[in-house]
Order: sequence, then structure tokens, then C-alpha cells
Amino acid sequence: MMKRIARIVVVALLMLVPSAAFSKDNAKAKEFDWEPVMEAIIEVESNGNPNARSGSSCGAMQITPILVKECNRILRMRKSKKRYSLADRFSVEKSKEMFLLIQSYFNRSNNVEKAIRAWNGGQRYSVRRTQRYFEKVMRAMKD
Repeated sequence: MMKRIARIVVVALLMLVPSAAFSKDNAKAKEFDWEPVMEAIIEVESNGNPNARSGSSCGAMQITPILVKECNRILRMRKSKKRYSLADRFSVEKSKEMFLLIQSYFNRSNNVEKAIRAWNGGQRYSVRRTQRYFEKVMRAMKD
């Protein structure tokens, strides 16, 4: 009798969980390893210098204030209390977190080319204008 009740409870709970939680895309997104892409971007953007500055872009990944603002907008939409500050751009760890957050929101298919080009040219990037950057990052990934 207890086993039957336990089964009913499990089935009822599974009905409450959205099917997206079990989708292949969701599992794929959680398993995808962005580390080689992030390391290549760090190499191209700042040669690994967490204190690098160029105009309004700062840190190892050359993050702009607009990207920090966008990350905080995504976090608000997801009902998270976490927020990033402009100073977080100088932390390699937090810069990578911001990169991953942007990918999870704008690049759910984990398209590496899209990630690289968008990091350089924004979400509405031009393939032509991001071509040299894309090639540099791809070379850095192979080295």
C-alpha cells in the first residue's frame, strides 16, 4: 500500500514539473562547456590581463557598462536578487559568469560562432564586421 501511495505522489509531482525541465535542449545547455571559448576571448580581448581597459570596456573580457546593465536586467527578469557592478568587470570569475548569463539568455542553442560574434558586435552583429574577431578567437581556441 505504501509503495502505491509513493508512486502516486511521484507521478503527481512529475505532472507539476514543466516538460521543458526534461527537454534535450535544457540538458544540453547545462552540459555545454564554454570554458575554451571564454579563455580564447580573454586571450584576444586582453591577453589575460584582468585590469585591461579600452574606452568604456574593462577587464579580461572587455565588458562594457551596457553589458553589465543587460545582465542585471536578465537577473531581474529571472527574479534573482544577484546583481553585477561595474567593478565586477575586473574579476575574471564574475566576467565569465556574465558571459554565461548572456549565453543562457540569448544563445540557448549554444552556437559558438554566434557567441563569439555577438560578444564582439552585440546581439545584432554583422558577420562582415565581426569576421576578423571571429577568426582571431577561433585561432586562439586552437592554440
